[in-house]
Amino acid sequence: MSSASDPLAALAGLPGVADSVDSVRKAVDRVYGHRVMRRRSGEITSEAALRGARGSAALSGADWALEEVRRRTDFGAEPEALTVGAALRLTAEAGQLLSIWRQSPLRVLARLHLVAVGSTAEGDVVGRPRLAGEPVAEPLVEAPLPGADEVAGRLAGLSRIIIAGGSAPALVTAAVVHGELLALRPFASYNGLVARAAERIVLINSGLDPKAICPAEVGHAEQGAEAYLAAFEGYLSGTPEGVAAWIGHCGRAIELGVRESTAVCEALQRGAA
Repeated sequence: MSSASDPLAALAGLPGVADSVDSVRKAVDRVYGHRVMRRRSGEITSEAALRGARGSAALSGADWALEEVRRRTDFGAEPEALTVGAALRLTAEAGQLLSIWRQSPLRVLARLHLVAVGSTAEGDVVGRPRLAGEPVAEPLVEAPLPGADEVAGRLAGLSRIIIAGGSAPALVTAAVVHGELLALRPFASYNGLVARAAERIVLINSGLDPKAICPAEVGHAEQGAEAYLAAFEGYLSGTPEGVAAWIGHCGRAIELGVRESTAVCEALQRGAA
């Protein structure tokens, strides 16, 4: 497929992106080769899901300690608790939507928003892109909000690219899906959580991280909101340098997620977790 019909593949040729792709692949291969993965991969997956949800919630304004997330069972009416609960539900749901993603990504995104909102859903704004004039409640991101028509057009374009497939590395596709959803903020709420859940789906579904043990959300949170927003501004700029910087930032997030899961593997090996 040519770069004209496979625009994501063209992004892989941006300066520094090939190095990021190679570094991510080597990091992922190392953790998958850990001896603990041969017999306790399910435990690593579960722990990565919990830590990934905590990291995603932190970027959406609910920066809870890991043990608090682990211990809590009630994610009721308080805004931070609702955010953490939404992040946990999204992480659990992502693995159930893999077979649908390549055929109907917009259906998956709608489902992710429904899951994020959960039992607090009210009105008809849940699970569909916003209409003209409808407000968006989104912490952290203050970039100009695209109009509803632009949102619909760009979502349709993103969907076509995903369905068509292509030769782009998983990191590039995941970063673009994440960045585009964050830029569009298509839903009335929880767009950051949905964008990071979609990134997770791409990384799993691509085969880069089939067991979901490399939580990029951990790395995004670890790098901090300021760095996250600075890299995102690069994506919004649309310049080759800015987009490459965003892809590199997402690659570093995956590597930090790998480091987190490697530490879990080491702890399990020592019998300390």
